[in-house]
Parts: sequence; structure tokens; C-alpha cells
Amino acid sequence: MYITLRVIHATEMEAIELASYRLKEVAYCCFELWEESREAGSPLAMWSEFVDAFIDHFLPAETKAAHAVEFESLKQGSMGVWDYHMRFACLSKYDIYMLSIMEARVHRFVQGLSPLIINEAAIASLNSDMNYGKMVAFAKDT
Repeated sequence: MYITLRVIHATEMEAIELASYRLKEVAYCCFELWEESREAGSPLAMWSEFVDAFIDHFLPAETKAAHAVEFESLKQGSMGVWDYHMRFACLSKYDIYMLSIMEARVHRFVQGLSPLIINEAAIASLNSDMNYGKMVAFAKDT
């Protein structure tokens, strides 16, 4: 779910606050149900586990597949590095293999960078201690 920010009037702001409140209520109710459905004695839940369960429950498979395709074709284009990183981070959760392998995550991020940055970033990605966060910082500095 993506939110576009723009200038809004007071009545629109009230509507947004109401919608936000309702969404929080729905998310909280879902969290309570999810917590109750877990086995007794389970380790403490991680927020990411709940988010995955929430998305699995409320997001149709077709939408998840479309986001995965969008992620695979994501390019920086005219976006700044930070905007590209944020979009990359949001969409990467739809590629289950990307999350678990740091080298693949860094490599995919570099592949989508603009031609002005990609060569230097590709060389930097060969560094053995390069992780995703360091690559984002490197790309921003470049």
C-alpha cells in the first residue's frame, strides 16, 4: 500500500485521520487474532512475521504476483537513490529469495541503478563486506 502526499484541506485531513484510525483498528484486531492462533509457548512474535501474515491474509495472490514482477523490472530511472531504495525495499518483500541472500539483494539493487552510478556500484559490490545498507549509502554518495 503506497500513500501519495499532497496539500490537503482540513476536511480531507479529518477523513484521512479517520481512515488511518480504522486501519489501525483492523490491524490491531488482526494482530490479536493472529496472536491467539499461535501455539502456546511459541517464542515471542516478530513484527515482520505479523506483517507477512497480514499481507498473506489481505492481499490477493494476483496483486502479490504483480508486485513481484514490478520488483524484478524496477529501475532507478529519474528517481533519486533514496526514492529508488525505498521503492526497492517496499517491493523486495514480494521476492522471497531476495530477502534471505544479501549478495543477491545487493546485486539486484545495483542492477536497477542509473547508468551514471551502476559501474562504480558494481565494482564496490565486489567488496566482501558490502551489504545492502552500505550499498545504498555508497550509491547515495556517488
